[in-house]
Amino acid sequence: MVIYIAFISVLVALFFLTRFYLLKKEIKSATKQLRQYNSKKTGKKIDMAYYDKDFEKLAVEINHQIDSTVQAHADKRHKENELKQAIANISHDIRTPMTSILGYIQFLESDDLPSATGKQYITTIKTGALRLKALLEDFFELSLIESEDYSLKLEKIKLNQLILEVLVGFYDPFIQHNLEPELQIPEEEISIIADPSAVKRVVENLIINAITHSDGNVSIRLERSHSSVQLTVSNAVSRLSENDLGFLFDRFYKSDKTRSEKGTGLGLSIAKSLMIKMQGKLTSKLVDNKLIMTCEWDRLR
Repeated sequence: MVIYIAFISVLVALFFLTRFYLLKKEIKSATKQLRQYNSKKTGKKIDMAYYDKDFEKLAVEINHQIDSTVQAHADKRHKENELKQAIANISHDIRTPMTSILGYIQFLESDDLPSATGKQYITTIKTGALRLKALLEDFFELSLIESEDYSLKLEKIKLNQLILEVLVGFYDPFIQHNLEPELQIPEEEISIIADPSAVKRVVENLIINAITHSDGNVSIRLERSHSSVQLTVSNAVSRLSENDLGFLFDRFYKSDKTRSEKGTGLGLSIAKSLMIKMQGKLTSKLVDNKLIMTCEWDRLR
């Protein structure tokens, strides 16, 4: 009996010694793999040759951390590239009106410049200055919105009434562009939880974009489904392709590659950022040469 117990004890000791040896070997292997990964000698994550539940959990968490680090580096590179592109774009958009302004100022300094021509130049300078002012204000606003400490005052708002209030301010622009908007705004109350000023800014930017780039009439529709409220602003377009859709909300993006004087190229970026801040969605799609922008908020229960 004593011999049997001693034999069992030896087997148990051998089992734990073997297990300890294998675990230590696995730890050394994992350390080596991690060292090679950190020194960029390999892109391979940690794997295991010996199964142990607890050690496997540790390996999984390490691999998750590796994934998170890789994603963080990718996000950082993406943001750095975005910043570089934004700086390049704003430099271009500032340089254009600034060059024009300086050029016309030189013309105004001419002693023999006719009075009527001087007034035309002053008008051109004023137009360029106003465009430059709008660009800088939009860029500053977007920078504020995208900062982490930018806060919104969320409250219950009657979306159908707010949209109608915004539309009143666009009466003259619609007339000037020979556009008659098609409105589908329900009379019954449609409410959401959002920031009134932010929603107003989103609606204004979408309408300005539709008026500026429309090749036909503009449609504005508000509706609600079982779970959400959708505001859709659509307009006919002829120079927009499916390839453009993925870039519409990028800073300074303009579908016409000539970078026309229409807008600052920041309106849709501001609208998108505000919708994200309000935990809503802003999407776009192209159907039968019609650009359809859709804002979506959760419906009040």
